Amino acid sequence: MQFKLKSINSLAITMMLLFALIILFFSGFLDFPVAHSSIPSAFNKSLLPPKFKSGSDPFKDLFDAYNKWDSQVGCKNFRLKNQELKNGSSLQEDVFGELNCGVLKLNHVGVLVKGWTWLPDNLDNLYSCRCGLSCLWTKSGVLVDKPDAVLFETTTPPLMRKTGDPLRVYMDLEAGRKRSGADDIFISYHAKDDVQATYAGGLFHNNRNYQLSSSKNNDVLVYWSSSRCLPKRNQLAKSLLRLLPHHSFGKCLNNVGGRDMALSLYPECAKDPNTPPIWWDHLHCAMSHYKFVLSIENTETESYVTEKLFYALDSGAVPIYFGAPNVWDFVPPHSIIDGSKFGSMEELASYVKALANDPVAYAEYHAWRRCGVLGNYQKTRAASLDTLPCRLCEAVSKRGGSNAKL
Repeated sequence: MQFKLKSINSLAITMMLLFALIILFFSGFLDFPVAHSSIPSAFNKSLLPPKFKSGSDPFKDLFDAYNKWDSQVGCKNFRLKNQELKNGSSLQEDVFGELNCGVLKLNHVGVLVKGWTWLPDNLDNLYSCRCGLSCLWTKSGVLVDKPDAVLFETTTPPLMRKTGDPLRVYMDLEAGRKRSGADDIFISYHAKDDVQATYAGGLFHNNRNYQLSSSKNNDVLVYWSSSRCLPKRNQLAKSLLRLLPHHSFGKCLNNVGGRDMALSLYPECAKDPNTPPIWWDHLHCAMSHYKFVLSIENTETESYVTEKLFYALDSGAVPIYFGAPNVWDFVPPHSIIDGSKFGSMEELASYVKALANDPVAYAEYHAWRRCGVLGNYQKTRAASLDTLPCRLCEAVSKRGGSNAKL
């Protein structure tokens, strides 16, 4: 009887030890090496600095990462690597620089903004444009009682233009852009339309808190916020975020306990402590605490690159992007992680984790802004809403405003 009791105890102890080892392994406490590289085969390794080593040096301070990159790579090498950037065919050519002044028929253009939803009030102004053209952009019919053009955004022009009427301008920046059928000038995000307006400007959200953190989270890598829970986008986000430590602040997949929890985590991001918080006021500041921001477009279509990507770039994070197949026509070189270039979500997650622990490889994603290598991003900003008033007034002047032929 005594012998059997000892045998049972030995077996129980052995089973308990085995069970404990299994728990430690799956909890990550025991980190056994894997046989394959954490860099996915689908990704171009030549884009990485030569000393990229998975998990080599976890970091929190962004300036420290910059210093290490400066010593190991540097702006000279980065400029050489990106000196032959192709011009983005997805952006209109005549967005800055010289203009053939002879094509202008009016010296002054007045634009009355009538049908609108989110065009910012701070666009209202009197502008001095190229070739001495002055441009009045306003929502006030008192300030411009005889406009040369009337702009409708989301609301289609009510009638076709008659002789002597101001030009009808219609703007549609949504993915399924479509002319109204009653417009003389069509504005969209696409270069093939009359006037292009990208989402990359600053005037649309210039009242926000842009205080950015130089300290990055090491335990939570990804920021995600979405409150329009589209099934396809939600499923894509879920498939990646299940593999990465993250904070989700919107209605969709929220894991922080509410939409305004960002201010609880980062009180310094409050724009005005005495007023109720509005999520977009502290958006950029909150994003800046994370190494990565997941940016997924509502629709994947050519040239439809929205604020979801540009907010992340403005915040000093690295966007993980899913959207327009020609996204590189709009962004700086080596500034984003294009999720479509990976064979699986597991490969993408492995790459993100490895990048988060390598300050030199991570700092390479910020080299464009530190070395002045903007590439196509110069035109993207030049074709934004910030410059739309002058560019539209130039288009109206070329046609002669209300004197334009039907």
